[in-house]
Amino acid sequence: MICRQCGTEIADKALICYRCGAATTEAKYKPAAVRRRSSAALLTLAVLIVVLLGTALLLAHLPAATQQSRAATWIVVAVAVAIVAARAVLRRR
Repeated sequence: MICRQCGTEIADKALICYRCGAATTEAKYKPAAVRRRSSAALLTLAVLIVVLLGTALLLAHLPAATQQSRAATWIVVAVAVAIVAARAVLRRR
């Protein structure tokens, strides 16, 4: 058999050419298509920004002395929501 790429004489049962490395037959399986990641990253960033802005607005309208524990609770909830949203987006990939 003659290599289609370089013209070297190779064995009839060879899978690749020993000289140039070219395949002697077509591939059985095609590689998977590559997905774009930019939309998922932008969605994660947008969710995180919305959660942080909501938390900041909430903290700005609360009285300082009486609502400190409530503000801390909302901060924890906002961070938890951001983490859950980021993990959900990353799992879709």
